[in-house]
Formats: sequence, C-alpha cells, structure tokens
Amino acid sequence: MSKCCNGIPETTTASSIVRKVTLVGNPNVGKSVLFNALTGAYVTVSNYPGTSVEVSRGRTAINGDAWEVIDTPGMYSIHTITEEERVAREILLHETPDVVLHVLDARNLERMLAMTIQLIEAELPVVLVVNILDEAERMGLTIDLDLLRQKLGIPVIGAATARKRGIEEIRAAIGGYQRGCEQQCFLYSRLLEHDIHEVAHLMRGEYLLSRRSLALLLLQQDEEIESIVREREGEGYAVVAAMVKKIAFERRESFHLDLSLERKEIVRRIINGVFRAPDKRVVTMSERMSRLAVQPLTGIPLLLAVLYFGLYQFVGVFGAGTVVDLLEGKLFEGLFNPWITGVVTGIVPWTVIQELFVGEYGIITLGLRYAVGIILPIVATFFIFFSFLEDTGYFPRLALLVDRIFKHFGLTGRAVIPMVLGFGCDTMATMVTRTLETTRERIIATVLLALTIPCSAQLGVIMSLLSKYPGALAVWGGCLMLLFLVVGLLSARILPGEAPMFYMELPPMRLPQFGNVVTKTYTRMQWYFLEILPLFVLASVLLWLGKITGFFEKLVAAMAPVMASIGLPNDAAVSFIFGFFRRDYGAAGLYELQGKGLMDARQLTVAAVTLTLFIPCVAQFLIMKKERGWKVAGVIGLLVSLLAFGSGYVLNKALLLTGLLT
Repeated sequence: MSKCCNGIPETTTASSIVRKVTLVGNPNVGKSVLFNALTGAYVTVSNYPGTSVEVSRGRTAINGDAWEVIDTPGMYSIHTITEEERVAREILLHETPDVVLHVLDARNLERMLAMTIQLIEAELPVVLVVNILDEAERMGLTIDLDLLRQKLGIPVIGAATARKRGIEEIRAAIGGYQRGCEQQCFLYSRLLEHDIHEVAHLMRGEYLLSRRSLALLLLQQDEEIESIVREREGEGYAVVAAMVKKIAFERRESFHLDLSLERKEIVRRIINGVFRAPDKRVVTMSERMSRLAVQPLTGIPLLLAVLYFGLYQFVGVFGAGTVVDLLEGKLFEGLFNPWITGVVTGIVPWTVIQELFVGEYGIITLGLRYAVGIILPIVATFFIFFSFLEDTGYFPRLALLVDRIFKHFGLTGRAVIPMVLGFGCDTMATMVTRTLETTRERIIATVLLALTIPCSAQLGVIMSLLSKYPGALAVWGGCLMLLFLVVGLLSARILPGEAPMFYMELPPMRLPQFGNVVTKTYTRMQWYFLEILPLFVLASVLLWLGKITGFFEKLVAAMAPVMASIGLPNDAAVSFIFGFFRRDYGAAGLYELQGKGLMDARQLTVAAVTLTLFIPCVAQFLIMKKERGWKVAGVIGLLVSLLAFGSGYVLNKALLLTGLLT
C-alpha cells in the first residue's frame, strides 16, 4: 500500500453554495435510517432521470453550511450489474459529491470492505461508516476503528444509526472533510498492475474517477464506462480500446477471477489486527429470532401470528372498526355533517350548488367523510403496522421464507415487499415493483397487485363488512388466495424468461425504535393523504356532475344486467363506479349499502370478492401506465375486469347451489 492523491483541488465553498453528500453501500445496511437522521422530514423522492429507480434527496445544515443529502439505491460494487447499481454509480459519476459516505455492516466487514477499496481506488472523497456496531458487539466481534482508519487513510466512524449512535460524529466528519493525500493506494500483483498501467497511461481526458479505477472497469468490459471514455478521449479512444482488447484477449480466462481474488487478499491484509472474533461465537437473541423467522416450521406460524394480530386485529378490528366507528359514525354522521350542511345551506341559496358540497355526493359530506372518517384511520393503522415490522428487520426474513414458493409464480422473495406494501396502498406498491430485477417479474407482480391484493383501506372496510359472517370472510379470503395461485402460476408459464437468482442482505432483528416508526409512518401518511384527498374531491365532483346531468343514473341503469348476473341489487353499481376512482371508495360504498340493509351475507360476499378483483383505481392505473406503458396497463386492466365479474358470476352460482351463506 502507498499514499495516493487525486490531484483535483479542493472545491472552495461559501455558505450560499449547497454541497453534496452521497450515501452508498449494500442494501439493508442502514443507509435510509442514516439519511432520515441527517435530513429529518425535508425529503423529496423522485425517479432518477431516464430510469424508474427512485432516489431520495434531502437537505441539512452542518456547521452553518447547506448540504444536499442523496440516498442511493443499494450497490455491491462500482462495476454495476442491476439498474439500481447503475443509478447509484451515475450519481457518483455526474453529481460530483463533496463527500461519499460508504455505509457498511460491521458484522460483514470483510465482505463489504471490497467496495470501500474500489471507492478509495477511484479517489472519491470517502468517509467510511461502520454501521450496526451494536449488534456486532453483542456477537462478541471487536473492530479496531483507529487501526482501520490508518490502514485505509480515510475517516472511519463507528455507528449504530438505528440507535442514533454515531450520528453527531458522522455530521462532524462530513462538515470537517478535506480532500488530501492520506488515502492509501492498494497495489495488486505485478502482472495486474502492468495491465492497469498499460491502459491508464493512454488516457488523456478529464474524469471524476481516477484513471486507475477507469482502467480496471474497462478491463472488466463495462459498457457504460467505455461510452464515457470514448466521449472524453475522442480520436484517442481507438488506442485505448485496442490496448483493452489486447489485454482482455490475453487474460480472457482469468482476469475477473484474478481481480476478485486479489481484492479479497487486500481486504484480508487490511482486517488483520482490525477485526477479531471470539473463539466461541456468541449467538445473540437477534440471531435466534432470525433463524426462527426463516425456517418454515417456525416461520409460517410466526407469519400467521403477524397477519392475525397485525392485519386482522390492529388494522381490521381496531382501525376499520373502533376508530372508523368513532370518526365516521359519531364525529361525521352525528356532529360534523349536520352542522356543515346547515352552514352551507344557510350561505348558498342554490340547491344544485349546495349538493356539490353537502349533498349525497358532496365534496364535504361524502368525499371528506370517506377520506378522513373511513380511509384515514385504516391507512394510518396499516402504515404503523408496516413501519413497525420494517424497523424490526422482519421483511428480509419473510422474503427468504417465501422465496421458494414465489419461484413457482416467476418471482423471487424480493417480491414480498411490494406484495405486503400493496396491503397498504397498491399505487405505492406498484411503484416499488421497479426494485425487482427483470421486466417479467415486474409485470407478474403488477398483475397480482392489480387483481388480488386489496389496499389497507379496502381491506379494512371489507373485513369490517364481513366480520359478522365468519363464513363469508373465509370464502372471500379463499377466493383471493385461489386466484392469486392460479394467476401467478399461469403468468409464470405464459410470460417468457427465467426467474433471477435471489440474494438479500439481512439487517439485524431488533426491537423497533419509536422515533423510526413515527417518522416512517408520518412520511407515508403525508404522501398517501396528499395523493388521495384530491382524488376524493375529484370523484365527488364527477359524481355530482353525473347526477345533475343524468349520466350517473344512465350508467347505473346500464350496469343493471351485470349486477343482476352476479346476484347484486342495482344500487351496488354505485360502489363499482366509486371503485374506479379508488378501490377504498368503492368498499366504503358497500359499507353504506350494508348500513341500509340492502344486501344479505351472500350478496355481500359476492360484492366484496368482485370489487376486490375489480379494475385498479385511477391512481394505480396511471402508475401502471407510467411503469409498464399504455399497452401493458390496458391489457392488465381489461384482464382484471373480466376476471372480476367472471369470478363474481361463478361464486354467486356456487353459493346459490350449495346454500352457503343463506
């Protein structure tokens, strides 16, 4: 090892200039927790230009200076494979960060330091954050951070960001970072160093990454780096390309393996004396719980317990029952709606305008009541439940548990995240399908979300509707499960392609932090409520227009034969029209019909199944169009609608023939 210096002068800054700090590292090492700790609530999430990968950006102030904090998707190496890794590197290449925080898991120090070596090799302004240190200490692992700092030549901070440990030290390292010549230069074997030199000394362009790092990436046949070097070198690129081709041919059988082995040897020398494990490995309670969560014999009962107490009891019984009864029944129906109706009718003399605000489909008496009185408490309790589980580290274990099953549907365990998130909001979950590796996986997951996964608000209302009839609830759940299996299996066989290999980092299982749960819940609720409230207002206006123009009655009448074919009264058509605007809006319409006693247990069951399967709401459909394109979104919408009413027809006939739920 030797000292190396980038040769790029330190950027002069003033308080008016916003500096940038970029977080990089493997998935599930605590980057997002650190990002939230640095930025608080001042966060924007958007697709990176030209991709469907989300990047989070936030602002913070350190030592009086303004900083933009960028949380990149997980990456395992500078040499990229997945779209997420490519986006993370694009940020390093083009956003010119003043500081790069490499966050790694202290329990997997040896494996993850290989990427640290690459970042130092690229001569980026690196600060290493050795995270999850508390869990490593409980396992009896010892890490000499001072010695690691000396061997790497960069700032090294020990942290446990989930416990808020090390946050101030990280902020100080960011604010006090100065680019110098302390970074080490890690040497490979004589033959590999010769190859690197042969390529690097031919390059004349200006680059953010070091020529040494770029030479290695060229020798690894990195097409994006080839494109950048071609642009920067101009006519001189032909000479560089010829040398890369010559070396690649000579080392065609061994280059990638040799590079990997030599990096492992460098890491081994670095951790010698830095990392010490006990003679007898300590098995922590966290590890015991982790093993229980991923083994089918114990993991499946644990999953059933989580679903029963979390989804059914907390979201269904408490959120959709107790809280909705309080807000929708006592607050809105008993107090607010009569009062606001009197106010509006006293101010506005025209009946038609009165009905826009406080009529049967009024913005306030229907839209606001549905959004706040029925939907908000259900969504809020789901996001509390989801954030609680997320902070415990349970979801990666669940992904491992279901991976073998999901492979039959053309998916990997990674798809469990959008599937579970779909029980909160299918629109949000459809966006999250972009984290799946292949287009085939994304399409299959999108179909299953659109068809068989009810959002939390719809789920809560339906569970509340059917809770008086245990048999109806069982039939509804059985129908959804059956269709999930059938459609998933058929999709896996019809769509071309193979399921990719599945791998996932496992964060430690731990008790959730109250502050983390609150922050995550608040952020999701803020996004969700800002997204749904305008749609509820729009739906109320359109329904009002439909009523005063007579179009609404004509549409209900046109749907009468369809409703009759599945054994439902004509008034049920209103719920399906509502469901086009939002699934939960339609479920709330069924809630109204039940209150009026217009449907028996059989009809409620058929309506609940059909509406759950019915065409995705406007928001989800628009996201499907954005993610998959008009053609795929249209086909999915048509397929889902046909399956919904076809399933309703078959179910109604089956219930009539068997005499169940009568």
